[in-house]
Amino acid sequence: MSKKRLGNVWMGETCPIRQVLDRFGDKWSILIIELLSQEGKLRFSEIAQTIGDISQKMLTVTLRSLESDGLVTRRFYPEIPPRVEYELSDLGRSLVPHIEQLTGWGQAHMATIMENRRLFEAKRMEKN
Repeated sequence: MSKKRLGNVWMGETCPIRQVLDRFGDKWSILIIELLSQEGKLRFSEIAQTIGDISQKMLTVTLRSLESDGLVTRRFYPEIPPRVEYELSDLGRSLVPHIEQLTGWGQAHMATIMENRRLFEAKRMEKN
């Protein structure tokens, strides 16, 4: 693509690709979206328990980011003890088919990717 045709779409914080990759380039966002798409409403502790190896702080940060982007809704119930539930918003649900396509691609090509990694590492070791 020519620079003229692209304009400044790649520049700075207004770049849509950067904005999307920033959100989904982390380890947890896609997992949380996929989990909420399958389970519906979940409490913080249920998300943490299901994912397993995510810290409380990272789960909090990720849920806040997803909420700030409008992908997840947070509902607080003033009960004793307080209850908070998370659910995908309409915008978040619209993302699910794309995540499923990416997941499907990964599953279809995982064996090839793993073999390519093995071959790459073997070549790298030969050079050393």
